[in-house]
Amino acid sequence: MKMMVLAGALALAPLVTQAGFGQNARLLVAQKGDRALAIVDAVTGTVIASVPENGITGHEVAGSPDGKLAFVPIYGNSGVGKPGTDGRNIVVVDLASQKIVGNIAFDHGVRPHCAVFGPDGLLYVTTELDRSVTIIDPQTLKIVGAIPTGQAESHMFVIAHDGLRGYTANVGPGTVSVLDMKARKVLKIIPVSGNTQRISISPDDKWVFTSDQTKPQLVVIDTAANAVKTRVPMDGLGYGGVVTPDGHYVLVAVPDANKVDVIDLGTMKLVQSVAVGASPQEVLVPPDGKTAYVSCIGSNRVDAIDLSTWKVSRQIATGKGTDGLGWARGE
Repeated sequence: MKMMVLAGALALAPLVTQAGFGQNARLLVAQKGDRALAIVDAVTGTVIASVPENGITGHEVAGSPDGKLAFVPIYGNSGVGKPGTDGRNIVVVDLASQKIVGNIAFDHGVRPHCAVFGPDGLLYVTTELDRSVTIIDPQTLKIVGAIPTGQAESHMFVIAHDGLRGYTANVGPGTVSVLDMKARKVLKIIPVSGNTQRISISPDDKWVFTSDQTKPQLVVIDTAANAVKTRVPMDGLGYGGVVTPDGHYVLVAVPDANKVDVIDLGTMKLVQSVAVGASPQEVLVPPDGKTAYVSCIGSNRVDAIDLSTWKVSRQIATGKGTDGLGWARGE
């Protein structure tokens, strides 16, 4: 594999400045319909820039740990397993200048999708058509390796907080691949359902969650056993989810129901549902754990849920096709 490097809020709610949520903290939003990246001031809830990606569509975004850069994999105009363009690059955006400052190009179409920074400082990106996770040095913008997933359509990806294991949700096969991050190999492939979507992990690394696309249920994987532990009934087919930093809840977008389901990890039961905009896709909770941001692609906005009241505290208009979310820490 070759690589080359080329150089307004609708309502507001007060936010507390904490580590990881400073005055210049940024919410990053993939504007899939605009082929651009929205940069949102997380304190005021205003879109301060929309940076064109100069190409086909990026679905996801990851902020660098130092809060300075955003990495946007350019997936293409297709859906998972469907015909369309095959993206072959990752755009690098400087958040201060709000300009593209780099590009990581593959020598063929790979449909790069989910970008995750590991505790080792490297950037890991799912490359679906290669059935792999590609490893990138974010300092040099060079590809330094790859981890096979052993499955097609490895769409979303999480890394355990100790950096030892990785997990991919393999959409069409309906499986989760367990990866040895150090040895760069597949440890196990876990059957989940006929089709699955998205993936998240608990802060203690004990549980991995993925949404069954054949039944309205969240699949809970025990990472010690590398096996499905239980299945939690939901209000509809789930999609993107995230575990709160305190490890108490997993929040899952339910697109057809226009809500976010809240599952208590102590009881593994649905305990709350929050109405949000049309067709929610992804949920992100910043390090302070006070707010959940939900991308609502059908409403072209991000809804912010106050996690102390379980109510939407503000709505941020974020452009056409609001989809993937990322976070850039503040000072």
